[in-house]
Amino acid sequence: MHVLIVGGSERARQETAAREIAAGTATIPLDAAALPFILPDRLLPPSETPRTIWIEDFHLAFPSRQQRGTRLILTQSTYLLQKLVDQLGDADRIVATADRGEAERNAPELFFGRGPWRFFELIELHDSFNADHAEHAEKNRQCGSAMSAGSALRSLREAYEHESALERLRVCAALVGEHSTSAAAHLAFASALRENQRDEEARAALNQAERLAPHWEAVAYESGKYWLAHEDMERASIEFRRAADLMPTFSAAFGNLGATLGELGRPEAALAAFTRALANDPDSFTVVNNIGVVNRELGRLDDAIAAFQKVIELAPDFVFGYYNLGRTLFLAGRFADALEAYEEGQQRDREKNRREGCRLALVRFANGDAARAERDLWRFANAAPADEREDLVLEAYEATNALISAHPRLAKHAAFLDRIAEAARARLPR
Repeated sequence: MHVLIVGGSERARQETAAREIAAGTATIPLDAAALPFILPDRLLPPSETPRTIWIEDFHLAFPSRQQRGTRLILTQSTYLLQKLVDQLGDADRIVATADRGEAERNAPELFFGRGPWRFFELIELHDSFNADHAEHAEKNRQCGSAMSAGSALRSLREAYEHESALERLRVCAALVGEHSTSAAAHLAFASALRENQRDEEARAALNQAERLAPHWEAVAYESGKYWLAHEDMERASIEFRRAADLMPTFSAAFGNLGATLGELGRPEAALAAFTRALANDPDSFTVVNNIGVVNRELGRLDDAIAAFQKVIELAPDFVFGYYNLGRTLFLAGRFADALEAYEEGQQRDREKNRREGCRLALVRFANGDAARAERDLWRFANAAPADEREDLVLEAYEATNALISAHPRLAKHAAFLDRIAEAARARLPR
């Protein structure tokens, strides 16, 4: 079991780490700040003797200042750590320290044992100095300038820790000019270009990174993200498949492959990809949720129900776990159970999703509660913009009509259907 030590003072973490490093093993220090931008085959040399991989201030490896959805894969902890773990021998062990506050911001997945973090024992020390977090924040800010000015890897890390996307782009552009044969520099430049919405230049930078490192899964993955953003699912799926083939333990590559295959109408292939993603990140509620969705599309309702129940177990605050479970139970004809799941979702849903609110109304109707169904349907539908309202009402009409046809006991509530039909008349086939 590997070890990550968080909390306490820097000195306390170092002392705890020293006790964890096994006597008689070779200790190999890795520079956390440079780690994201080192090509994978240069991380660790092969060895037949046990080693302790020592990483101080591991949080420095995961700068997270980029805009949502554009974060460079090299800076994401589950990828970087998986790549490192893949290169270890059976007797090798990682001992690392991290500032807790910075770790929570940069790599919250570590606290949930996601992906390769499940192989770590987390040792949490009590905070002994109130100023420790502030001291580390200042240390993080200065980490690039504290090293030699010629350290391209450190400069890239500093750029990715910068608050300004424009400044990140400026630094990456300069480094590409100075290090034109560095695939990592071109990949970092491509991500910064995408963040600044300069997509054509980003495509050119990705192409150059691929020419320099044609077998690097990170390049394929970023290329997949590029095509996904451009809604070219076919090209995106090809790139995510390539990333997954190059690194079979890369859960995110399989997860995105599954999503694109689903969009392409290939549910069986999507399910296979999601299953591979889950094998490498067994506590990912998002992957389990996707498995449930695909099984529901394939008509495998029992499998879908089991998946959504697992989602709720893994992430009790994820409201769509309850909504998806409720929807699937409804399709399975388990109306009372569906109502319970939907009400649980509504109770947790701060946004009060309108479509799911209307579906809750339909579940109430299926349970014979037409009065509350009417109240909920119009409360949510009437709060929607005109186009959305039309879609919600039409879905309600189709579902209610199907319910009355399948369950004659509901025919006494036909007035509910009549009012929906009147509201949906403009959209109904003539």
